[in-house]
Amino acid sequence: MARRQVDEVRDGVELTSLDAEAFDGAGVTKRALVDHLDAVAELLLPALADRPLSVVRARPGQAPFMQKNLPRGAPDWIPTVDVWAGSSQRTVHYPLCHDRRTLLWFANQRAVEFHPTLVPHGAVTTAELVVDLDPPDGAGFDRVVAAAHPVRAALTALGMDAAVKTSGATGLHLVVPLAGPVPVEDAFAATRALCARAAALDPDVATTAFIVADRGGRVFLDPTRAGGATLAAPYGPRARPGLPVSFPLRWDELDRVSPDEFTVTTVAGLLDGRPTWPELRPAPAGLPEVLLDEGRAIPVPRVAAMHEGRRRKRARERDG
Repeated sequence: MARRQVDEVRDGVELTSLDAEAFDGAGVTKRALVDHLDAVAELLLPALADRPLSVVRARPGQAPFMQKNLPRGAPDWIPTVDVWAGSSQRTVHYPLCHDRRTLLWFANQRAVEFHPTLVPHGAVTTAELVVDLDPPDGAGFDRVVAAAHPVRAALTALGMDAAVKTSGATGLHLVVPLAGPVPVEDAFAATRALCARAAALDPDVATTAFIVADRGGRVFLDPTRAGGATLAAPYGPRARPGLPVSFPLRWDELDRVSPDEFTVTTVAGLLDGRPTWPELRPAPAGLPEVLLDEGRAIPVPRVAAMHEGRRRKRARERDG
């Protein structure tokens, strides 16, 4: 088989097909993807360090796909961690991305999205809460911004605050630093309570309904991001036309920006003079016991949705 032509070598990584489209319909080249990841490497890598990594890759002629296992033929200098996946009853060999060389290798593999777990491998505690705001299909960015404000108001009432970033798709991610580590299960409980409080402040805009059909066109406040759950990394692209980027923002920018302003071709030019994602994080706050008490009384969303789905199915069958 003929060897593909190498366009460039960076940090010992051979880069190929740089002038081809990143993926069908991307509208930008693979070179733009590589250049972006290289430009933000120092900002992106801390979010990936020691965390099992899932990536969304793209190949010419194929739709982008999620990849969890490190592929065969990968360099032996990329470390992995083995994680048992109960849902699929198999061991997943997740890669770890610690350095620029590994990031460039993934870029050359057309890895477009980077989804690290929210805690390092093996960790049972966390020092942050995460709320993922997921707008309904077709909703404008103003809808998800409107839902972010009651979340912040609920935090303010508790003496807490959050940093905010675009998801790179249509949503927002809010991250709440904590004054000390808490068990992951406590983080889940506190996030459930926080989302419930925020939805109660503006129920016409936000909801905690896990079943899509129950959301009524409102923005879903997802309370399931903790521990081994994943989140699109800050400064990481998304596999959408134009390759938008998950970009950190100041709160006073939310009402006057559009997420499509932040792409692999624009972000490098926006970084100079801007606070970084760590710098945008507010002062850590203690986790109020009242939030834990409220959250522990709220059923786990996926479990509740599963039981409700079964109940509705039985009702449909009973009613013919």
